[in-house]
Amino acid sequence: MTTKAIKQIFLTIGLLLGYGAAVAQTAGSPVAPNPIIYADVPDMAMIRVGDTYYMSSTTMHLSPGLPIMKSKDLVNWQLVGYAYDTLTTVDAMSLRNGKSTYGRGSWASSLRYHNGLYYATTFAQTSGRTHIYTTRNIEKGPWKEVSFKPSYHDHSLFFDDDGRTYLIYGAGKLNIVELNADASGIKPGTTEQVLIENASTPSGTGPGLPAEGSQLFKVKGKYYLFNISWPRGGMRTVIIHRADKITGPWEGRVALQDKGVAQGGLIDTPDGRWFAYLFRDFGGVGRIPYLVPVKWEDGWPVLGENGKVPETLELPASKGLIPGLVNSDEFSRKKGEAALPLVWQWNHNPDNSLWSVTERKGYLRLKTGRTDTSFVMARNTLTQRTIGPESAGSTLLDASNLKDGDFAGLSLLQKNYGLVGVKMENGNRSVVMVSASSGKPVEVQRVPLGQKTVYLKADCDFRDRKDTARFLYSLDGKTWTPIGEPLKMPYTIPHFMGYRFGLFNYATAQTGGFADFDYFRISDTITGK
Repeated sequence: MTTKAIKQIFLTIGLLLGYGAAVAQTAGSPVAPNPIIYADVPDMAMIRVGDTYYMSSTTMHLSPGLPIMKSKDLVNWQLVGYAYDTLTTVDAMSLRNGKSTYGRGSWASSLRYHNGLYYATTFAQTSGRTHIYTTRNIEKGPWKEVSFKPSYHDHSLFFDDDGRTYLIYGAGKLNIVELNADASGIKPGTTEQVLIENASTPSGTGPGLPAEGSQLFKVKGKYYLFNISWPRGGMRTVIIHRADKITGPWEGRVALQDKGVAQGGLIDTPDGRWFAYLFRDFGGVGRIPYLVPVKWEDGWPVLGENGKVPETLELPASKGLIPGLVNSDEFSRKKGEAALPLVWQWNHNPDNSLWSVTERKGYLRLKTGRTDTSFVMARNTLTQRTIGPESAGSTLLDASNLKDGDFAGLSLLQKNYGLVGVKMENGNRSVVMVSASSGKPVEVQRVPLGQKTVYLKADCDFRDRKDTARFLYSLDGKTWTPIGEPLKMPYTIPHFMGYRFGLFNYATAQTGGFADFDYFRISDTITGK
């Protein structure tokens, strides 16, 4: 046999093997990775309407808030809106008079579809109220709001088949209260009732995080209540209670203890499959969503594969988080476009008189209107999520209109934040890296800047829980120079969210200066790769 013939045989075999692999890939083999979203999307609530899934999440002190996401396949999600622009205008939500609401604001939401209306609900220590938002068009709005006292902790809105409407809420001891049929307030004459005296019992009654995060579902006439508990010395645990009547009696069991993946609920697909949507604490990137297959046995939802969270799912492949949940922005706007795409959220309520994308075409302008003593108390820091396993954010800053005492640049926002930017002092500009890794801000390095513009970049490495960032600058956008020191990015409870990229400008001495940002670009690779 000639060499040419042998090559042809091997080529044919290779093509056949490749064809076989392609057939296997399209025949339903697991292709979607867990986590389905490698970014901070905690406290999810999810519904399916027809063939479309919608999800809400927690963004606490950010504005706008209560984000709404959409998917056709449970894996690839895109932001479609927010339930509110402003939760409340109290000083703490607006960074006024030395007050802030880091780690608070709006917490775990509930999402429902009932009689042609979409309901997104939340509660807030910051306002002391329970907030109910409704719309007929979940993707375009507008949303209407009603709110009432008290602030019902981790509540689950539930519309029963008999036309009655409830909130289930609490921690450890779970309670139920009846609302008006349209969920506009507490039903007159009703009283709050204990639903389950100690919902933590199935995972042990010892000290730890009491059962909370209620989400209630009704499947084939039975009620199923999902909660999370965290036994001391153990891990985040999924607990499910079930009952034939909403008032009980309830029986409970541990439904999942693996990798700390917990807190969420049930979702079904048009073809009859079931999943539990849950999340996992994952260091500096935040709390990241997982899907876990569900099978029904003896009237119970059984989570996982042999009690474990699978690494892959029989769902369509992920196309990545860009541009659905994070995205670059050149700050150029066509007529009729929103001033800011949905990927952006402000750190607390902004002062809308002090920013613009129109005063200089193709630029975000951040102006100073007061003096501040710290980055975390400064208004109008514009943020979006970091993503894993790695991501980079970069910008081109025009610092020519900074005034003495101004500091503008690129941030990684959390309690132990890091900054790279331009400081203006005595008429001179310097590129400065600041680290708050110790809990307090320290200027680590300063480099004189002999020009008005500078390129800034932050690289984030979340691989294997490394949770480390480094900052870089460039004078020409081509050659990058590290500055300062690596930033460790721990997840801290005071801020209660994953690290976020931010564009900032604040004054420490006088007002009236401004910074112009030419663009913000996000990448899922970091420098040198």
